[in-house]
Amino acid sequence: MTAQTGPTTSADSTPPPAELYAASPAHATVHTAAQEVVAATFGEALLEVQTYRGETTLIVARERIREILTLLREHEGTRLDRLSDLTAVDYLELGNEPRFAVVYHLMSRTNYARLRLRAPLAEDDLWIDSVVGLFPSANWPEREVFDLFGIEFRGHPNLTRILLPDDWEGYPLRKEYPIGAEEVEFSFNHEVVNAERPQTTREREERYSPHRPLNNF
Repeated sequence: MTAQTGPTTSADSTPPPAELYAASPAHATVHTAAQEVVAATFGEALLEVQTYRGETTLIVARERIREILTLLREHEGTRLDRLSDLTAVDYLELGNEPRFAVVYHLMSRTNYARLRLRAPLAEDDLWIDSVVGLFPSANWPEREVFDLFGIEFRGHPNLTRILLPDDWEGYPLRKEYPIGAEEVEFSFNHEVVNAERPQTTREREERYSPHRPLNNF
């Protein structure tokens, strides 16, 4: 007996059919209902609908985000009553305008359907309403996005940095932020690491320049 080592013909490398990625009937029903009810209720606030491999993304105006999320949570045809994740994206290197977007991943605890919302944000007007009052689970994710992207969530009960020190300069998940590496701090070496750590924005830019090797400590 010989072991199979994987595809050996060109036919074997054919991409799987799109049907393999199609949403289940129950999920597709929720996706369609979400598009229809948001379009009917908020009109031009639904900027675009994107579908890919069974996933649906509604791109919506940030000014109506709380109302749209409330509708999707309460409407009988959607019941997207769980915010499973909240994050942000910086499209700087892709040239997209607006440059930023806040992303909401919703789930229905009734039929387990999932839906993604994306709210674009202009770089020179970087804010969106907090949804903590609607989904308490948004509390720390909004703080994390504020901490790492600099996006303001208006109405958040305690919008402070959650990972970085309060006096940290800059937002590390923005694409223009200098990349680099430094020695990991432990109890036995924290004094040495702190003494060698760059203290100003200019020092960090010089140390973590993309043109320098990563092992620059």
